[in-house]
Amino acid sequence: MTQDKPPPKLKLSPAEQRQRREDRITTIRLRMMIHRYLDEHDITTPAAIGEALGMPAAEATKLMTRRQWREGDVALLETVAARLGLKSPP
Repeated sequence: MTQDKPPPKLKLSPAEQRQRREDRITTIRLRMMIHRYLDEHDITTPAAIGEALGMPAAEATKLMTRRQWREGDVALLETVAARLGLKSPP
């Protein structure tokens, strides 16, 4: 019997690692800005958050709470920030 080996993990180049780190920091800053906006406007229920962010409640909740880096999160959060009239962090 042969056991299926998991695929080898791809090593990221230093430039890719740096870009991912910068994306994570940007993601954290955007989420903080969006959370602050939602708190200031008393938008607290998942349905209201989804409506404010322009997406289904479940998707909005996942976007705002996930801890794992996902490709495309920065662009999505920047779109949400622009929708709310927030200025993206540098």
